[in-house]
Amino acid sequence: MLRRRPPRSASADDLLSTLGRLTAQAREGAEKQRARVELAEALQREMLPAALPGVPGLHAAATYAPARHGLDIGGDWYDGFRLPDASLAFCIGDVQGHDVEAAAFMGQIRFGLRAVAGHAADPGEVLSRANDLLVSVDCGLFATCTFVRFDPAAWELSSARAGHVPGIWATTDGRCGLADDPGGLPLGIMPGESYPVSHHRFATAGAFVLLTDGVVEGPSFPIEAGLAQVTRLVSANADRDPATVADAAISVAEFTGHTDDSAVLVLRFDAVPPEAG
Repeated sequence: MLRRRPPRSASADDLLSTLGRLTAQAREGAEKQRARVELAEALQREMLPAALPGVPGLHAAATYAPARHGLDIGGDWYDGFRLPDASLAFCIGDVQGHDVEAAAFMGQIRFGLRAVAGHAADPGEVLSRANDLLVSVDCGLFATCTFVRFDPAAWELSSARAGHVPGIWATTDGRCGLADDPGGLPLGIMPGESYPVSHHRFATAGAFVLLTDGVVEGPSFPIEAGLAQVTRLVSANADRDPATVADAAISVAEFTGHTDDSAVLVLRFDAVPPEAG
């Protein structure tokens, strides 16, 4: 229905001309929105790694879910790469906000961590150096992060947390729990922050899961309840491939009511190899 002010009669040509203008405006808006979404999706694909490294006996998988409102992009990320000493590095993090600015800052952190990790001795030193770097940039944003280093020779995993959600572990013999190790402040807040390193050695096959708070916390859903639910799911799927474990873990985000983006990174371990024991 068309309504004119002030009311006056209109010819068929007037009506068609008006409808044509309105249709063109609607089409232009739809094309702009499509281009905006395609740009966001392309940016997100470029920000996340195409593949994660592994070694015999250790397999990694990850998944990302965009925020429920706004662009399909955000500040949550995960990464995995090989270090010069043949060990593997994995990390997951969450930048404040879920917009293009957060995604750009996330990209800076991700590549900054890669650069620092090639010259740092352990996860705590990696986070400390990355924190000082981000503080010096003074962009007004901060990020939580967990950084993990896996040594295939010792079959040992060392990790450090910067204000991030604790990891979850589960073994195929039914044991499970939180890797609620001591941590430090989020990255980018205070210079000179230190990050304690925790060591984990898995004598039984299982999974070690890292995630962001978008998976386990919501407006009326406490993080403790979310972590408990993910722990149960991980325990029930500890003997399955890491992609299945990641999908099971991130499904909890559907029930929390959280509108933020979310990510899950899973390391699936076999039992300690004889040569490493």
